[in-house]
Amino acid sequence: MQTYQEILEWLYSQVSNYQNVGSSAYKPGFKNILQLCHILNNPQKKFKSVHIAGTNGKGSTSNMTASILKSAGYKVGLFTSPHLKNFTERIRVNGEECPPDFVHDFLVKIKSHFTEEFNPSFFELTTAMAFEYFARQKVDIAVIEVGLGGRLDSTNSISPEVCAITSVSMDHTDLLGDTLEKIAMEKAGIIKSGVPVVIGEEKPNIKTLLIDVAKSRNAEYVDATRIQVTYPSDLIGVYQEQNKKTTLGIIRVLQDKGFNISENNITDGFLHVQKNMNFRGRWDILQKEKPMIVCDTAHNEDGFRQLSQQFKKLQYDKLRIVIGFVKGKDLDKILPLLPEDAVYYFVKPNIPRGLHPNQYEDKIKLFFKDYQTFDTAEEGFKTAKKEALKDDVIFVGGSNFVVAEFF
Repeated sequence: MQTYQEILEWLYSQVSNYQNVGSSAYKPGFKNILQLCHILNNPQKKFKSVHIAGTNGKGSTSNMTASILKSAGYKVGLFTSPHLKNFTERIRVNGEECPPDFVHDFLVKIKSHFTEEFNPSFFELTTAMAFEYFARQKVDIAVIEVGLGGRLDSTNSISPEVCAITSVSMDHTDLLGDTLEKIAMEKAGIIKSGVPVVIGEEKPNIKTLLIDVAKSRNAEYVDATRIQVTYPSDLIGVYQEQNKKTTLGIIRVLQDKGFNISENNITDGFLHVQKNMNFRGRWDILQKEKPMIVCDTAHNEDGFRQLSQQFKKLQYDKLRIVIGFVKGKDLDKILPLLPEDAVYYFVKPNIPRGLHPNQYEDKIKLFFKDYQTFDTAEEGFKTAKKEALKDDVIFVGGSNFVVAEFF
């Protein structure tokens, strides 16, 4: 019998995993996920759900929504990706990760069904695992975050109470399309006839496109950009204001559908997202002072544009940025968004897709004078800490996989 670690290694090494190999792991379509669900007696039909897509903000919005539902007394499942430290972070009930024993037993069972023709991807397996766990746990409702895109994502096999699209920006262009309009249409693939959709996208032309899709599919829509939000939250990034609006739109739809969620529940849920859901990595302050150390998982053009606004709100003598990227990121668009006068420590994320900074040093030189390159995030961070004075700020980011090394 394989141990938990052995079966997990099988999951990573034998099954295509986007986290490690990138776009070659992407298996669009529903054949595999529907067969997995059939093997499991269709667990996705045994609980109510919320479905959330978007380029940025879908993780935060999913956690905020789940936090409010938990504060309202519901038993709530939460499926998100990727994880920072432990695989089990992806599948949670009321903030508690699913146990390794469940993961082990599920994979051993499913592995026995594999054939040459039936070889599901890492994400398809993980999605089915989440469905099965939520069904067994008898959750009242599950918040399901889209993995990639929406239209052909394996999570799009659910029939939700409400769906939401947080934002649309340029990311995964090799898979989803090379324009915002094409990417928006992939996200809009989760919009279903008769299912309300909350639209959090603020760019007028893309918002209009999403609204037009909703109308064409006979789906009521909520324009979340018009919602006024005054609730404070423990997720303090400036970009969370847009996510709060989308979350509130989702909650209002659920209230209309009979979910008993009070204003106090909403206030409490927003205020305790990190505590309720064990959610980390979004403008996450690791050390408050001497020096302040903060991390964020923003990893694409729009994410860095929002981060640049956040940096402007900080007070410091010197901003020190420990940063690394994975293959496939448009560095020509990302690097110009970073502060010119910061001190940089470019690092390689510790995964096969991690880019060594020596591979793009020619681009670094175009934008920054004060920088060093490192083989690992640990080396870069140690150097930044050694060089930092008490009134400096150290920022860690560029990729989920850089941030993950600090938890």
